[in-house]
Amino acid sequence: MNTKDVIYELRTKNGLSQDDLAEKVFVTRQAVSRWETGETVPNTETLKLLSTLFGVSINTLLGSPQNLRCQCCGMPLEDEIISRNKDGSLNEDYCKWCFADGTYTYSNMDDLIEVCVKNMAGENFTEEQARSYMKQMLPTLDYWKRYDELSDNGEFDEFKKQLIDEINSLGIEGMPEVRSLNALVGAYVNLEYPLANGTKVKFLDDGTTYLGTQLEPEFGGERCFGVLANMDFILVCTYEAQGRNSELLLYKKR
Repeated sequence: MNTKDVIYELRTKNGLSQDDLAEKVFVTRQAVSRWETGETVPNTETLKLLSTLFGVSINTLLGSPQNLRCQCCGMPLEDEIISRNKDGSLNEDYCKWCFADGTYTYSNMDDLIEVCVKNMAGENFTEEQARSYMKQMLPTLDYWKRYDELSDNGEFDEFKKQLIDEINSLGIEGMPEVRSLNALVGAYVNLEYPLANGTKVKFLDDGTTYLGTQLEPEFGGERCFGVLANMDFILVCTYEAQGRNSELLLYKKR
């Protein structure tokens, strides 16, 4: 699709007239009309506004001329998994797992490799093949090339260690010690929990990235422990395969 078609489709899909869109991005209706006829394209600042308004990347607005991939883990980037800056704007260099609300979530390449290997190993890759591929590919990406410039000197790692200590101090029966926390996007872990009054509730934001892990219970059984946390809270739950029959054990504000 060309830019003119993308803008027209997004505008109509969101139920906006040309006047409505013009007002939201501070241009005239005539400017919107010229975009949709292909006479002109939005300037850089207006593209940023359109990106935020519609929740799509500038690359998508321009007709997807680039094959974007995360510059930390190498994952191909679609609009749904592109990260966001602290101001809510999309950051087209990273996925939600590697860059969360303005924070880089990995400072150790080996840790990232182990997380990726678990997701890659399968019919097409053995674990060793996946690990070898990642070890060769990651050093070619911008984040690792510029790590000394982009990293936070270990501040985020210290925050994770503090969280792990807090979680382990809770002393939840049957839950093994937490040793690491990984970035998890809310949409993938936002389980629904039944309350005593019969209603069900979710506690997470689908678009936010959290820190968390899954743990096998110390005493065996089919239920797993799930741990999720951020600056504001710690959540511990149990569930069966694919998140079925979830039960909230603890929700604690920090």
